[in-house]
Amino acid sequence: MMTYVRRFALVCALGALGVGTAACGGSGGSAGHPEGAVVNASVSAGSSRPPTLAPGPAGLTPVFKNAPHPRDRTVALTFDADMTADEGPRAAAGEHFDNPALIATLRRLKVPATVFMTGRWAEEYPAEARSIGSDPLFEVANHSYSHYAFTGKCYGLPTMAPAQMRSDVERAFTALRKAGVKRTVPYFRFPGGCYNQEVLRTLVPAGVTAVQWDVVSGDAFATDSDAVAQQVLDGVRPGSVVVMHCTRSAAPATERAVRAVVPKLRERGYRLVRVSELIGSTAGR
Repeated sequence: MMTYVRRFALVCALGALGVGTAACGGSGGSAGHPEGAVVNASVSAGSSRPPTLAPGPAGLTPVFKNAPHPRDRTVALTFDADMTADEGPRAAAGEHFDNPALIATLRRLKVPATVFMTGRWAEEYPAEARSIGSDPLFEVANHSYSHYAFTGKCYGLPTMAPAQMRSDVERAFTALRKAGVKRTVPYFRFPGGCYNQEVLRTLVPAGVTAVQWDVVSGDAFATDSDAVAQQVLDGVRPGSVVVMHCTRSAAPATERAVRAVVPKLRERGYRLVRVSELIGSTAGR
């Protein structure tokens, strides 16, 4: 695991310098995203159900990267609450995989956000998961149970067997429910952002929309919050999805970066939204 952490830190350090990577917020995967994909017809404009995308080419799990033609200047800040299945001993020893100060700042600044939460994180921090998942400001999406990679060679993450992928996603949703998370959406983010067409085929029965991103924050293992904030501000376009992290030990500068980013985005006329609104905005496009 320490080998993974060192490799991950190196990859993310490159990301902070502007080199896009899947693990730290790049557009990982090879299947692309369905530009102009139609929102699932089963979700009407007045429905309270979260919007999803129609299946991708050949009926594969659809992938959403950003809103290519948004109706207005919207941007979604997303936060990965990462905890890998075998990191329990590190949490028991005092390492913090949560970030209460970040969630408090989002609430104080009234920032709608989507939190991609691993099932293992929800088990470790059930009160926090329940609080986030009960707040109408937020929505909680699936980031797998184990945070193991769904493909090989994914930035040092342990690799999951194909036969376990669907059950891992379903186990994460179960862990979220057991923690008391109420505002769960049928969206899934691949650990490390790594996927391929075979993985998208495997996850079809799970009924999820995979959510990637188009803006790398570079916050993972970063200590310079100003650099993180600038990277976000330089990358954002109308309809963007920004990937950041809700993990104190692995992303210590994120809360400070958010305090800088949010006012600047609002000064530029951006409206901060949850991913569900961006996906819904593709209806009829």
